[in-house]
Amino acid sequence: MKILNDILKNIEITKVIGSTDVEVSSIEFDSRKVEPDSVFVAVKGTQVDGHIFIPRAIEAGAKIIVCETLLEKLSENITYLIVKNSSKSLGILASNFYGNPSSKLMLIGVTGTNGKTTVVSLLYDLFKKLGYKTGLLSTIQNKIGDEIIGATHTTPDPVQINKLLSRMVHAGCTHCFMEVSSHAIDQDRIAGLIFEGGIFTNITHDHLDYHKTFDNYLKVKKKFFDELPDYAFALSNIDDKNGRVILQNTKALKKTYSLKSLSDFKCKIIENQFEGLELNIDGQEFWCRLIGSFNAYNLLAVYAAAILLSEEKSKVLTALSMIEAVEGRFDVIRSQNNITGIVDYAHSPDALKNVLDTIHSIRTKNETLITIVGAGGDRDKNKRSLMGQIVSRKSNKVILTSDNPRSEEPEQVIKDIEKGVEPINYKKVISITNRREAIKAACSFAKPGDIILVAGKGHEKYQEIKGVKYPFDDKEVLREFLTTLSIIKNTN
Repeated sequence: MKILNDILKNIEITKVIGSTDVEVSSIEFDSRKVEPDSVFVAVKGTQVDGHIFIPRAIEAGAKIIVCETLLEKLSENITYLIVKNSSKSLGILASNFYGNPSSKLMLIGVTGTNGKTTVVSLLYDLFKKLGYKTGLLSTIQNKIGDEIIGATHTTPDPVQINKLLSRMVHAGCTHCFMEVSSHAIDQDRIAGLIFEGGIFTNITHDHLDYHKTFDNYLKVKKKFFDELPDYAFALSNIDDKNGRVILQNTKALKKTYSLKSLSDFKCKIIENQFEGLELNIDGQEFWCRLIGSFNAYNLLAVYAAAILLSEEKSKVLTALSMIEAVEGRFDVIRSQNNITGIVDYAHSPDALKNVLDTIHSIRTKNETLITIVGAGGDRDKNKRSLMGQIVSRKSNKVILTSDNPRSEEPEQVIKDIEKGVEPINYKKVISITNRREAIKAACSFAKPGDIILVAGKGHEKYQEIKGVKYPFDDKEVLREFLTTLSIIKNTN
């Protein structure tokens, strides 16, 4: 139990009704999770205003209500705290309640359209190999040392974040590497957290269903760096045209990385194959198991962050050379009859372009490149036609299929993608709504030496259709058909 007075530091309170000398059992913003003596924070969400659940929270046992506006009728023996911003207050309260765990860790946040998951996962693996006990908060999974905890969001809610960070501190972790999504920044999910560093990977067309304009999206990303403390570092990819914009107003130590521009940390690709990359980073050559120019950027960001965290260059490069690729990120499968299958999470125009460009930089051009792709339902519709244009230009054959249609009809999502296919490329493109059948068709079309890219879902182990998540694993399905069809073809 905590005392309310003790967890109010840095909360912008405009009015107090009742006593603040009361016990607190938990911080909640979901009325269904409220227990006796909880603080219930009424947050105005994108879909629902949490203020309407105040009566339900009180009925469930909440003794303290944090809100922006009061209800007409107040309940007796309840403490009301009126604040300027409930969302921000939730993050700060949660941090205070759990003892400000982020201040007891080296917390590094990674933001950008593409590369967040790879960078935080590589940082986690790197620092584990360097001998540290480390935490991870990512799209794929959360980790406390070797303990794996399922992830439901790119960035969890503030209560969950601080609960996980507190567990990391108690488990003896020294570092935590965390994906910071634009939604999380905009919704103040990271309020109250103390970052030792921030990394910007890139910014491209995505999430405009939420942010409405690219300028809004950029401003939200920039806000993360604007709010970093002066003792932190801000590391930015300046090959991205907005890489310098991100750093304009930060108080943190400004550092840059690039493959093409003059920067603090520089990398050159010496060799790029399906087996891995040979790179020159800061004058030192080394081989790693990751593939593609986009992974050269990811590796450079990881290297630079490690150096900024005072690690030795030689030890960092040695450890990086032993690290495996992140699941669902340019994940390569080889069949017995020499067909190359690639599973990648690319679900935005720029990510799809990067993956296809990487394949083109490695392939001989004598083989056929077959790409299977869809687009998520209930998300930014503007990117669908762009994806159709890119994939049909850069592939020899395209199969449009269902991704996570959510509440939309998958056939309509496919039609939206088709709008971007230019007439010259019509003959390349077919549609097979059933994703499993689409992968099967690609494997049946492929000949020895050909390449199959299954894009969009990567590490995900489900398809979300009409509110239900059905088991589905692109890598498992691709491996199944590459194996069975290659046996059949070899037999024939």
